[in-house]
Amino acid sequence: MKSSIFTLLILTSLSVFSQNSEYKVSSYLTEGTKAPNTHYIGEAWLNPIIHDDAELGYNITKATFKANSTLDWHKHSSAQVLIIVDGEAYYQERGKEPMILKAGDVIKCEKNIEHWHSSTKFSDVTYLALYNGEQPTTWTEVLTQEYYDEVAKKLKTHR
Repeated sequence: MKSSIFTLLILTSLSVFSQNSEYKVSSYLTEGTKAPNTHYIGEAWLNPIIHDDAELGYNITKATFKANSTLDWHKHSSAQVLIIVDGEAYYQERGKEPMILKAGDVIKCEKNIEHWHSSTKFSDVTYLALYNGEQPTTWTEVLTQEYYDEVAKKLKTHR
């Protein structure tokens, strides 16, 4: 009898504190799925946090790149904002010098500006990408391992 009452009390208290299932809740902490090696070198995981939401008008994707991984040159039909959540990244726009972004940094790339971004040679990176998803990304040029290595040498990131 005592165990039945105890079990009933536990179940009642759990139901009081349980989440309401009427809400759609996602998490940016979820790693996501491994991306196919189509437009990048290395390893990457993507978590589409908010996609194709007509009311919001923009997407939020969490991307995680293992060290020594990079995207190809590309551009978007809308501005893109990158929020570096963890690690370090290389970032470069066509015609400008590459730079290092660190956790906490936020950068905006204007629409139709050709650019690339990646993890650094020795650090993974996780970032949130905010952008309008009406048009797909336009991939413009393969970023070679040789070019990436030159950038790494030039910027000399340290562990």
